[in-house]
Amino acid sequence: MLKEKVAAALNAQIEKEMYSSNLYLAMASWAERNGYPGTSQWMYAQADEERMHMLKLIEYVNERGGKATIPACDMPPAEFESVLDLFKKTYEHECFISESINDIIGVTHDERDFTTQQWMQWFVNEQIEEEAQVSTILDKLNLLGETQNLYFFDRDIFSDRGNTTSSAQQ
Repeated sequence: MLKEKVAAALNAQIEKEMYSSNLYLAMASWAERNGYPGTSQWMYAQADEERMHMLKLIEYVNERGGKATIPACDMPPAEFESVLDLFKKTYEHECFISESINDIIGVTHDERDFTTQQWMQWFVNEQIEEEAQVSTILDKLNLLGETQNLYFFDRDIFSDRGNTTSSAQQ
């Protein structure tokens, strides 16, 4: 049975994952409207992945005897200055989610819920990959500079989705 504080932390994360999915849908829509089909595909895939994270949390809470709640969430922004701005905001958001996951680990430790702590390790590892992937994309965009000839970047980004090696890891 989940302890109350752990269930509350996981339910809060469900809301964050739902918002993440909606944020990436909004980003995909912006990219699609602005002529970046590769970036749009990448963001649609990210939105699906965040939805999967939300469902994974819902199922876990319910399986462990808790009560998963499906909240409403805030509307994400719909406009972005550029592809670089979009990915900077993506990176900031992924760092926010990593911090939230780490907070849950702290709650599980304080509540001595080592089962949930172990289960959450998957999310810790996932966030390492997410941050590294977006960091690599930012590295590529920064190499393009302010003029940003994005044709080849946008064409190749979706095929690079599995590459998670950042310059910090090399």
